Amino acid sequence: MKTNLICVLLMLFSSLGFAASKKTTFEIKDGHFYRNGEVVSIHAGEMHYARIPHQYWRHRLQMMKGMGLNTVATYVFWNLHETEPGKWDFSGDKNLAEYIRIAGEEGMMVILRPGPYVCAEWEYGGYPWWLQNIPGMEIRRDNPAFLERTKAYIERLYQEVGDLQCTKGGPIVMVQCENEFGSYVAQRKDIPLEEHRAYNAKIKQQLADAGFNVPLFTSDGSWLFEGGTTEGALPTANGESDIENLKKVVDQYHGGKGPYMVAEFYPGWLSHWAEPFPQVSASEIARQTEAYLKNDVSFNFYMVHGGTNFGFTSGANYDKRRDIQPDMTSYDYDAPISEAGWVTPKYDSIRNVMKRYVKYAIPDAPAPNPVIEIPSIKLTKVADVLALTESTTPVTNNDPQTFEQLNQGYGYVLYTRHFNQPISGTLEIPGLRDYAVVYVDGEKVGVLNRNTQTYSMEIDVPFNATLEILVENMGRINYGSEIVHNTKGIISPVTIAGKEITGGWNMYRLPMSEAPDLQTLKRNVYTIGSTQANKLKDCPAIYEGTFTLDQTGDTFIDMEAWGKGIIFINGINIGRYWQVGPQQTLYIPGVWLKKGENKITIFEQLNETVQSEVSTVKQPVLMKLK
Repeated sequence: MKTNLICVLLMLFSSLGFAASKKTTFEIKDGHFYRNGEVVSIHAGEMHYARIPHQYWRHRLQMMKGMGLNTVATYVFWNLHETEPGKWDFSGDKNLAEYIRIAGEEGMMVILRPGPYVCAEWEYGGYPWWLQNIPGMEIRRDNPAFLERTKAYIERLYQEVGDLQCTKGGPIVMVQCENEFGSYVAQRKDIPLEEHRAYNAKIKQQLADAGFNVPLFTSDGSWLFEGGTTEGALPTANGESDIENLKKVVDQYHGGKGPYMVAEFYPGWLSHWAEPFPQVSASEIARQTEAYLKNDVSFNFYMVHGGTNFGFTSGANYDKRRDIQPDMTSYDYDAPISEAGWVTPKYDSIRNVMKRYVKYAIPDAPAPNPVIEIPSIKLTKVADVLALTESTTPVTNNDPQTFEQLNQGYGYVLYTRHFNQPISGTLEIPGLRDYAVVYVDGEKVGVLNRNTQTYSMEIDVPFNATLEILVENMGRINYGSEIVHNTKGIISPVTIAGKEITGGWNMYRLPMSEAPDLQTLKRNVYTIGSTQANKLKDCPAIYEGTFTLDQTGDTFIDMEAWGKGIIFINGINIGRYWQVGPQQTLYIPGVWLKKGENKITIFEQLNETVQSEVSTVKQPVLMKLK
């Protein structure tokens, strides 16, 4: 009995000692980062949990370690978690706490970037779309309605991850305060600098009040520190390759000393639909990595592994030539670790440099996940999307309603209007957000496109005919002053021949939040190859098929022969495709496939060719611009 008691006590003390050994400290002092009392440099890579199936998180973190990194940085996507006001979801691929725990198990430090604004080529920069429906709401400024919501978000986030800070034995060592705020200050000169600073300070205080007590930092271009820094947070410089300038500007805003860190070191760059895929050479990145290592500059590769903008998560930019530049589904980013988690020449180049400079052991990269090819997936059914008007109750209004007015965040809305008398002339929709296929009595007559600034076309609507406008939200703007103008659908009057068309508008909601069920379309579902199916040419259609697998693995579905739309695999929206490129394939993670029967559903908006099959390939096509 006495022996058993001694054993129990020994086990208890042993476990307590183990727990104590897991406790870590992380602080900024004397111009350096200190972990457990020793000077440490941060060699980080940005990798977002929501852009990777959770089953692959550990593999990707091991890939980072194999490249020589000791830290993972991640944004937190507010809109991913608060899907409706007060409705929170941190499960499955959204389980941020589990992602952080796995990083800790792999021996990595974690940098948390909670925003609440994140940019990240992510829908609305991470803001929930429904914020736009709150009266008096002004995002990203010292606005009570907005700050009430950011406070609720930050407090709820703390419930999930607060205990994972290093101050409580977890791997989180730093938390970012706001994000690239200096850019916004420069873009919004209509807001006084004092108000900008007051807002930034309040976000910092909300983080502290919630319980975040690890070191805070800000990140901005080095020329934007005046507006972006906030007292008590370490300033870091994004994209700064000039080390002397980095040290000069950090010294200016941090009491004349470091540590010096580039919070976003770009080994690649973001990519838009209808534009060339950007590439950055491996040798250039290796040289810059070595320069940082030689000069004791900490860094974070943005992105080290981009992953995928699954579903409707991709955001958008804009410039003078394009009123919207929608981001592609792939977030490969020309990163060192490819979209599917593969080693690249850039990965090898960085790893070779890291091995020469770091004192810790660098493990081998894990083996890649299996890859399969499916030569042919037969499609068996196709449904007429315009026929939804027969079985769905519309919202009616004198004027077209926005997505937000329809309480719909994403997807599509079909706007229809019946004309008792003929009308012809120029159809103009200056408030199109973002892409529309226009039909008259089910016959396609044209396409309007915010990306190409095409807001008008000639139209002829005969007597007793119906105008149908299928509008797609291609992702809300995530960067720049236009982020405050992010409603979707038709947001201004529709005119034909200069006459405003009012009265009698019907709006059919197509959020595509789940894979369409062809059973709901009943008599408007046809067998592929039938006369009725062939008549759906140039009409929006939903295709369905099944395929059987003996083994699963990652693969890439080839959509080059298709037009524009989205794909569901076993009920999961894997993202958008668009014939303009440069992305022609979509990544399908093997963990979303299963042995036995699988189901594919494709919503094709243009349907210029009636399809009968689709196939997958083993290599992605991301650089084929049409």
